[in-house]
Amino acid sequence: MKMNFKLVSNIVIKASIEELLPRFSTVSGKIKSDGSIVTEADLSMQNCLQKELLDAFPGTTLLSEEMTVNEQEAALDSGKPVWCLDPLDGTSNYAAGIPYFAVSLSLIQNKEVIMGLVYDPVRDECFFAEKNMPAMLNNNKIELTDKFDDISRSIAIVDLKRLDSHLSTRLVQEQPFASQRNFGASALDWCWLAIHRGQLYLHGKQNIWDYSAGHFIFQKAGGYSSTLDAEPVFSNKLEGRSVVAAVNKPLFDNWFNWIKK
Repeated sequence: MKMNFKLVSNIVIKASIEELLPRFSTVSGKIKSDGSIVTEADLSMQNCLQKELLDAFPGTTLLSEEMTVNEQEAALDSGKPVWCLDPLDGTSNYAAGIPYFAVSLSLIQNKEVIMGLVYDPVRDECFFAEKNMPAMLNNNKIELTDKFDDISRSIAIVDLKRLDSHLSTRLVQEQPFASQRNFGASALDWCWLAIHRGQLYLHGKQNIWDYSAGHFIFQKAGGYSSTLDAEPVFSNKLEGRSVVAAVNKPLFDNWFNWIKK
């Protein structure tokens, strides 16, 4: 399908300004069955974007984090281009007043991602990529360098909570990197890596709405990644995926080999 980046970005930015920013740090969250948090802002964003996107792009369907599993599976099995949405990535941060959250939106067609958009309304940073086009931050092309391969000088974005205890213990005890961060919004993590605000990444489990847009942008910027089992990160399924990533191939090889040694 023909993509109109300006239209898509305008829809997401407008909804973020109207639905997310006014509620930032003022809403309380409810605990879902999986232990994660949902707020009024998550649901308002989902409803707003569902209407706007499906009206603007007839013949598409929506898969969103806040839908039921049956609804999500039906979207993937529909045969239509699928908007894969996390209406508020980093809900815990958002509800706590921590300014690290974003809207994540990808378009999946024929079981592959053909567009990714991640918008950070606090910094007004719109990360975007589409098939056969470079990754962009606002109006500027982003491209990673291959001239950095030293793990010991790297900032690593690592989610320790979802890793097995042996690997978590090794990371804490050996600390092969210069320093470690865990920001709490996967889609934005990928985009920060794409502009070198970190060099290494490790996460034990991300859902398709967590990674599909950000990972696509990261790839288009020149980053390298796989699962912990050395499989491609993207899978057109609901099952969670582990991720290992680095900003270039030499650094990725060094990082992956350290993890697996």
